[in-house]
Amino acid sequence: MHRVYFIGAGPGDPELLTLQGARLLAGCRAVFAPTPYEVTFASFLEGKTVEIPFAFYFQELLDRIGELLAVGDVAFLVPGDLTFYSPFQALVDALGDRAAVIPGVGTANAASARLKKTLDLPGVCNRAIITSPRTLGDGEGAPTLRELAAPGVTLLIYMNNLPLPELVRQLRDGYGGNVPLVLAHRLGLPGEELIRGTLDDIVGKTGGRDYFNLGSPTRRPALTLVLVGETLEATVDGAWWDFRRKHIWEERDEG
Repeated sequence: MHRVYFIGAGPGDPELLTLQGARLLAGCRAVFAPTPYEVTFASFLEGKTVEIPFAFYFQELLDRIGELLAVGDVAFLVPGDLTFYSPFQALVDALGDRAAVIPGVGTANAASARLKKTLDLPGVCNRAIITSPRTLGDGEGAPTLRELAAPGVTLLIYMNNLPLPELVRQLRDGYGGNVPLVLAHRLGLPGEELIRGTLDDIVGKTGGRDYFNLGSPTRRPALTLVLVGETLEATVDGAWWDFRRKHIWEERDEG
């Protein structure tokens, strides 16, 4: 029985594809690759049928997958992976046992690596929260961005739909002051930018550029992840390492 592999493809950098993902992708006859992955993964896609998944309505896509499964395995290159804000869950559910999900490097992981920062740093950050203004405040009692933003919190904001000055205003209301902020734009793709600043100066550093596609007629979410919180600029010494060495890692005589 041929299968459909939903392969976590990271932010789009083919070097972040896992060994398992690369092996399974190589064995697939057809691949659904969201733009611009059909370009960045071009060397992996030679000789394969390549289609854009978002060019189909849902039932049309299921029908097309059925046609392709008749001749071989099918792959979907999943931006990041299935874990957060993925539109592919309905396909996985509809395909049942014919679907297999292959973990990949999420955008949050890639951003942490680019910044060389641990996002839940002990003594600086007591929690890290992944969220999107598009999904906040929809129901009774649902939290708002202001309520999530607080001292000691690292926020990773996907698919922002607020103008940057408004986003900064809401974050400042929550944090109660100035904290570091990074715009990770097109992470892992051609044109990657890391705009580092704070709530005080990030608007000026963007020069009025629309990093969130809010003025675009396509209405497509921009490929810009927002990271906010004290941990982005914090540095630590070896005290916490030594504490763990003494109290957690050190071998103890069980006798």
